[in-house]
Amino acid sequence: MSEADAVEHLLELLDLLATDAGSERLAAVLPAARAAGLPDRELDRVARATEWALRIRRTLTAHRRREAELEALFDTANDLAGVRDPDAVLRSIVRRARLLLGADIAYLSMNDPGERGTYMRVTDGSISPLFQQVRLGMGEGLGGLVAQTAQPYVTADYFADDRFNHTGPIDRAVRDEGLVAILGVPLKLDRRVIGVLYAANRSPRQFPPEEVALLSSLADHAAIALDTAHLLEETRAAGETIRAHNEAMRRAEDAHDRLTDLVLRGADVPEVAAAVAKVLDGGIVVHDSDGAELARIGTSRALAPRAAINASRASGRAIPQDGTWVCAVLAGRELLGSITLTDRPDLADADRRLFERASVVTALLLLLRRTVAEAENKVRGELITDLLTSEVDSAALRARARRVGVALGAALVVLAADGRGDRL
Repeated sequence: MSEADAVEHLLELLDLLATDAGSERLAAVLPAARAAGLPDRELDRVARATEWALRIRRTLTAHRRREAELEALFDTANDLAGVRDPDAVLRSIVRRARLLLGADIAYLSMNDPGERGTYMRVTDGSISPLFQQVRLGMGEGLGGLVAQTAQPYVTADYFADDRFNHTGPIDRAVRDEGLVAILGVPLKLDRRVIGVLYAANRSPRQFPPEEVALLSSLADHAAIALDTAHLLEETRAAGETIRAHNEAMRRAEDAHDRLTDLVLRGADVPEVAAAVAKVLDGGIVVHDSDGAELARIGTSRALAPRAAINASRASGRAIPQDGTWVCAVLAGRELLGSITLTDRPDLADADRRLFERASVVTALLLLLRRTVAEAENKVRGELITDLLTSEVDSAALRARARRVGVALGAALVVLAADGRGDRL
């Protein structure tokens, strides 16, 4: 055999590498050279070349696998960027974990702090309903140990491994699924474990460190997906709260504007009370500071207790009292009266504030009424004085009289009293 024959075997190795042949075909070159009768010196060359070719093949395989892993991680990150359905993202992560590790089954469990345990959230490749519904207490089974210690655990033969706390329900579920080798890694947010991601086989298998690292990276993505979903839910809830608050503020402002407009257009107390009752969907009673009833709409309740009125006056807020709400009607610290709302025992904050605004509008109405009454009394007194002292029937006097409802052209009788003696 010539040196050229050895070269042919070396070229065959290169050709196999170029065509991405499997390691078993590369390993077959050396036995073929030996069978062809190559001398020992040339066989050593072919042996070294075969070893290098197998090493290159392993390196290429590792690079391709790493590329696939990175692609999967990038795809997962892409999913997280547009996360809307956290369960869909978790299903995608579990499916990728199964494919990348070549596992028979992958699954994810979530911790339930209230139950001090963990429950199955997502499975891929599972065939056992019993396994899909299993729950693990903290420290029970491989998953319970991972959740408790926040460390990855791997077993090549689950039932022969005494590091775990084997329980009847868990072992029955694992046996029903037919699992033998299991790898579990924690899902962590900061230092808190929120769940466990698993890859498992139905036959004995070793999970090397690079596979543990890959599953851990996918677990990190799953934790981010859950945290993102939680933050989105909090944001949506905050948005709903803000919208509800803005709507309540708008409703209160509209109601306040309507009530104020009623007052400025000269509405009386019953009209304003009716408007308040409609806005708050309850009964309304208004009393003055002496307890006299000024209006009653949609209720038969009597005067609110003086203690409730005093408490509202002191706090400046509406006070609940025996299934009703009472609010003092104030002008500064002066008590003008009270307003009572019935049939609304569970008054929301927005409606309570609206009811308090109604008391402010009622105070404005009562102040206007008092101011008008005082002005009318003053005008009437001055008119009488001018009529008694003036000798001229002027147009100005007749106009002033008309403004207070007196027609000077009609027949009038004046009754005068002298209080200085004991007779009229």
